[in-house]
Amino acid sequence: MQLENKHIVLTGGGGGIGRALTQELAAKGARLSLLVRKHEQAVMPQTVREPSGDNMLALYCDIAQAEQRTEALAAAERAFGGVDILINLAGVLDFRPFQETDPVLLQRVLQVNLEAPMQLARAVLPGMLVRGHGRIVNVGSMFGSIGFPFFAVYSASKFALRGYSQALRRELAGTGVGVTYVAPRAVATPLNPPVVHEMAAAGMMQMDQPEPVARAIVRAIEKERSEAYLGFPESLFARINAVLPGLVDRALSKQVPSLLHYAVGRKGA
Repeated sequence: MQLENKHIVLTGGGGGIGRALTQELAAKGARLSLLVRKHEQAVMPQTVREPSGDNMLALYCDIAQAEQRTEALAAAERAFGGVDILINLAGVLDFRPFQETDPVLLQRVLQVNLEAPMQLARAVLPGMLVRGHGRIVNVGSMFGSIGFPFFAVYSASKFALRGYSQALRRELAGTGVGVTYVAPRAVATPLNPPVVHEMAAAGMMQMDQPEPVARAIVRAIEKERSEAYLGFPESLFARINAVLPGLVDRALSKQVPSLLHYAVGRKGA
């Protein structure tokens, strides 16, 4: 898939991966409609806050709100026409013992990580089907294949996103519209609370920088891949978990005391 002149709607454009992905896609000549939260404006690149050309539009939108989603997509289509590619990148993370999860945060994680990507895809899909081409790109997580202790809500949302992506891909076979699911491991962005960065510094997980992750997402789109799992050995563990979950149970059980040390009494989101 060539990205030049393609109209791409990207959620989470103001986040760490989003900023890197914006630069990669802009360099490919894509026309970008970036859906970002207003509070992200200060950390967005100047080229996004005040676009210098005609190929980039910043739309302030809480994707968990139906009315804001509808208005943002309408503005995007007025600016650049039908959507060729939808990239569902925006996400919310929660790290804490499940019984301590704030019910309001639980709901927001599911709304942003799962419901909003489905609703946005539902909105742009009819146009893609009429035109006979398009791609839905859902950015998940390794935790969508490996249920990780103290990330229960986040893992649940990403497991569901992975299953939805697989089902939709099979449903759309032969239509010209594809679905790509990309699963990075931990990425050094503000999405992660400070305690997660502390865990990475202590060697409890590997953490990638946003730029190579953004490049990998772009490659997956260009190659029209169904799935892309980023990072080794995490990608191997995901496959082992699919066939031998008991083995992963035993391995992770040894880490629970150390994880609990970080999870209890820390700010998790």
